[in-house]
Amino acid sequence: MEEVIIYGKHAVLAALANPMRKIHKVFCSPENATEMRPVIGNRKLVVADRKEFEKLLPLEAVHQGVAATAEALKNVDIDDICAKTENKENCSLLILDQVTDPQNIGAIVRSCAAFGAEALVVQDKNSPKESGAMLKAAAGTYEKMPVCRVTNISRAVEKLKKAGFWVVGMDGYAKDEIASLQKGGKMAVIMGSEGKGMRRLVSQSCDMLVRLPISPDVESLNVSNAAAIVLYELSRK
Repeated sequence: MEEVIIYGKHAVLAALANPMRKIHKVFCSPENATEMRPVIGNRKLVVADRKEFEKLLPLEAVHQGVAATAEALKNVDIDDICAKTENKENCSLLILDQVTDPQNIGAIVRSCAAFGAEALVVQDKNSPKESGAMLKAAAGTYEKMPVCRVTNISRAVEKLKKAGFWVVGMDGYAKDEIASLQKGGKMAVIMGSEGKGMRRLVSQSCDMLVRLPISPDVESLNVSNAAAIVLYELSRK
């Protein structure tokens, strides 16, 4: 299992509270060591100075004097998501097609948790691995939100359709707006990368395409901002 470096208080505390997360070491500044010691339990505590944090973490990482080394979480299988939602009449999940910025993905994980999505699905090959920057942007929610990495998005979509999901693609040139979606049911929404959008085959696998009604003066929204709006709209249904 790959090792990941987690940093920032929210992210580290959430990882410590997650029984599925194997923590190797916890690094604390002298100022934070007394506060963190009770929640670290039997994990190894390392009291580190600023230079040690600089060696451990990416340049300019906002760590708040707390970091940890841990194993990356195990991948969630698409079949498990289908089984989990089998008896749910109303639920939603988000699929990302080639979104590559780890901070955007972390922010999207946070929005998924905030608006009650069942899972986030990404393509394994064209999506960054779990990382400290991703976990920091997720602000602790990565430990609670199932993230499913699939080899082929189109095949994953077919499995979701068989499990009763309607698959909706976000496309800035679509005729219909997202508000036109019928309320209720199982909904999987696909969002592509900024600029390029969804790939052609992924777009063709959708049951319908919709867009966000934004000003013509703005070409597009940051994908994490757009995802938050989409997830909010789905939560209202």
